Amino acid sequence: MSEGFQPAPNPSIAQTQAPRVEGRGHVLVIGNEKGGSGKSTTALHIAVSLMNDGARVATLDLDARQGTLSRYVENRAAYAAKKGMDLPMPLHTPVMISTLNDRREAEADERERLAAALEPAVGAADFVIVDTPGSDTHLSRLAHTWADTLLTPLNDSFIDLDLLARVDPDTLKIVRPSIYAEAVWKQRQIRAVQGGRPVDWIVMRNRLSSLAARNKRDMGTVIEALARRIGFRVAAGLSERVIYKELFLTGLTLLDLKRGGKGPSLTLSHVAARQEVRDLVASLNLPGVAPAEADAPATEEATPDPLPAE
Repeated sequence: MSEGFQPAPNPSIAQTQAPRVEGRGHVLVIGNEKGGSGKSTTALHIAVSLMNDGARVATLDLDARQGTLSRYVENRAAYAAKKGMDLPMPLHTPVMISTLNDRREAEADERERLAAALEPAVGAADFVIVDTPGSDTHLSRLAHTWADTLLTPLNDSFIDLDLLARVDPDTLKIVRPSIYAEAVWKQRQIRAVQGGRPVDWIVMRNRLSSLAARNKRDMGTVIEALARRIGFRVAAGLSERVIYKELFLTGLTLLDLKRGGKGPSLTLSHVAARQEVRDLVASLNLPGVAPAEADAPATEEATPDPLPAE
């Protein structure tokens, strides 16, 4: 553990979110400094789930150069228009990095850009979902200071876990928190100094294998120990499924799939995946969000499969 790093408060303190501030949207930042962890897919699925419950949702894409979330939203709008479907759409804004050469001027420019996007969003929406880049950027660090809830998707791999902690290979004991954990701690400090509410930090174990493998068990042991040490909650995320990659081109989510009607239909193989999304949203403990309801059992006759089998 580095000299300046101190453990966060016990994570049990953050089990229940503070009530939503009247007239201000709840900010959910999806952050992880490693690419390929499923941030954009997670962001849109959460957004659609909240919109289906009647919430007003805004989304911000801070990785505007790659623009995965922005492309996902664009694909969604295009597909809805093409098929004549009435799909719920978030109020979406990409935030570009500064092109100024001077570092201080660039950072000030990015602070203004982020505020210009976030401030109207928190005033107009019930929830603002911020998708951050898979790298350490000034924009990402700024966004973390706005977070009421911080969700960190983490592939179930010790390679990805290395961003949160250094782990002894023989004993699986935590040697010290790592770069992203320390960065989050620093952003929590800044938020506390600014008088903000405590941040509810959730680490989501993504792409979990259905097999009871040793790696899965060892990852669970280490993550639970780390959660107690630095103060985050642990949630089950989304399994590795082909369907998530297929839906990107249409801009759809699993929550858009219906039995019958226009567009791709919900199949037997998708029911469990959709329940994972609902369980994830419920585990976030967002203010005003009702507990998840399970899908009704599907039948073979009611579920034609227009997409390749998984």
